[in-house]
Amino acid sequence: MEKNIVIVGAGYSGILTAKKLAKKFKKNPEVTITIIDKNPFHTMLTELHEVAASRVDEDSIKISLKKVFAGRKVKVVHDTVTSINFESKKVVGNAGDYQYDILVLAAGSKPTFYGVPGAEEHSFKLWSYEDAVILKDRIHNLFRQAACETNIEERKKLLSFYVVGAGFTGVEMVGELAEYVPFLCEKYEIDRSEVTLFDVDGLSRVIPNLTEKLSAKVARRLEKMGVTLIMNATVSEVGSDFIELKQNDKVNHYTAGTVIWAAGIQSADITQEAGKDLELTRGARIQVDSYLRSSKDEKVFIAGDNMYFVPEGEDRPVPQMVENCEQCADVIAHNVACSLRGQGEMEVYKPSFHGVMVSIGGRYGVAQVGTPKHMFSLASFFAMFTKHFINIVYFIQVLGWNKVFSYLKHEFFTVRNCRSFVGGHFSNRTPSFLLVPLRVWLGAVWVFEGVMKIVEGWFKAPKLTGFFGGANSWYESILNGVTSAASGAADATSSATATGGSEGAAEALGHVIMNFDFLGLIRFIFVSGKGLAESTISDYAFKLDIPLMNWFVNHLILPFDGMQMFMQIFIVVAEVLIGLALMGGLLTGPAAFVSLVLQFMFVCTTGLYLNTFWMIFGGVALLIGAGRTLGLDYYAMPGLKKWWKKLPIVRKLYIYND
Repeated sequence: MEKNIVIVGAGYSGILTAKKLAKKFKKNPEVTITIIDKNPFHTMLTELHEVAASRVDEDSIKISLKKVFAGRKVKVVHDTVTSINFESKKVVGNAGDYQYDILVLAAGSKPTFYGVPGAEEHSFKLWSYEDAVILKDRIHNLFRQAACETNIEERKKLLSFYVVGAGFTGVEMVGELAEYVPFLCEKYEIDRSEVTLFDVDGLSRVIPNLTEKLSAKVARRLEKMGVTLIMNATVSEVGSDFIELKQNDKVNHYTAGTVIWAAGIQSADITQEAGKDLELTRGARIQVDSYLRSSKDEKVFIAGDNMYFVPEGEDRPVPQMVENCEQCADVIAHNVACSLRGQGEMEVYKPSFHGVMVSIGGRYGVAQVGTPKHMFSLASFFAMFTKHFINIVYFIQVLGWNKVFSYLKHEFFTVRNCRSFVGGHFSNRTPSFLLVPLRVWLGAVWVFEGVMKIVEGWFKAPKLTGFFGGANSWYESILNGVTSAASGAADATSSATATGGSEGAAEALGHVIMNFDFLGLIRFIFVSGKGLAESTISDYAFKLDIPLMNWFVNHLILPFDGMQMFMQIFIVVAEVLIGLALMGGLLTGPAAFVSLVLQFMFVCTTGLYLNTFWMIFGGVALLIGAGRTLGLDYYAMPGLKKWWKKLPIVRKLYIYND
């Protein structure tokens, strides 16, 4: 008999619950899983401020639901749910009705305005993809308008921004904006002093979830960036061009060009509607039992922001944060499976949160991480590193390599205005056409190597014994050179002095470098240092002598003429094909990768190619996209990517780049 699982909402908890359930029931044709959301995409709500302040492109915070569930046993429905009939077990949407045996309510949250007059009508929200895009356009339009405004007072009014709320969302938004304002001022030729930024909250300090020390650190950073903090102040009214704040029983009126509301959240409308038949609690959250089922209906599981649950031993409900969404998804998936199968022991939800992190712009952040009983703070660099690492872990769960690559690209490789905690050091700068000469030359060298081996008779008789034997003579030459250098260090020094002192040594070093004389360089370093032991160079040589590779060569290749001929032909053909591919710019990435593999093999087995170290660096430089400029990849790669993405296994494993 068919069983239907319906998940309402494709937020953090909904999307992970669906993936985990799909894995549990992938071999059970009687179970269908449907996920319903008003958007055809999943939104990274924690990154909205980055789009609003134009640090990343708006598409970077969207993840297509069809791509997430490609090749999986999950039906994606694009619909707005309007009501739920718990008696008939039916979810009602604008586009249709959906029968369920088990319902997972993960509809997420929306802003709450606490009844403040004008707040909902006149302020800009930051709780959806659309909110972030609207706010981004608003900020740009205000600066464009201000640049043409001749009245200085009107210009200052346009460029006054009030962020209401000093929690995570408010601080990250105002911090991101404060970082972006100087670039906008430079672009539109506006004096920075004409732009005012305020962060307003009724509490006594920013982000009370943090320790007082970290909270003070955040406050100092914001003030340093030009943000004025107005604490212990509540908003009494918001208008189209003003905001009223109540401070110490006194109401103050301020002109405001833009008010951004980030003061709190409550459950989504459908959750509040469903709560009329369930047990609705504070913040319009639904009471659940220890298995995360509704206290009123065991066939309804509540996830993420929609649940009201106080863990055993705690006096406060679980926070409305991403880590709670991730952890509850695993428990819900397990318990739903137990409920449908009618067997297995249900799991009690015992969350263990590992801290919080807040970024103040793209360059600075604070974090308090650890275990519930042992928390410690991280310095800014490590706090930002932790943030990105956690995001990548999440993306691996949701969309694998495809999203990880996209995230790394917009956070590090194409970052604007160096707005990253690593600055712009990893961002693209060099025009790709400058790699063309390197690509062609490296390819020509590989073709030359292959042709010379053919001329030397590699297709006619075994040659690998002498080829691989070069390693031993190389090691011996190093050790002999080191020994003679050690014993004659004093003579060498005297000789250098006699022939010109430091000038003679410099000339010797120049000869070594210009001729890529690796052995000579080792000798030079040894003679100059005088204190290095012979074992130092011996150890270095040993590290190049990879035992596994030498065993493979000595036991599986060299003893057999047939294997030697096979390897010789393989090496020659590989060198020629790599060279031609690089010269023509066709499949440049794979060709560069195979080039590096061959170089590694040669260095580890022969030592004969140490004077061609530049080929290793050249291969690294050509790994990504080097054939798209004046190469055949310009025509071939788009078609190959399109074909690759259509393969079911590729879509399922997410091993492609959009």
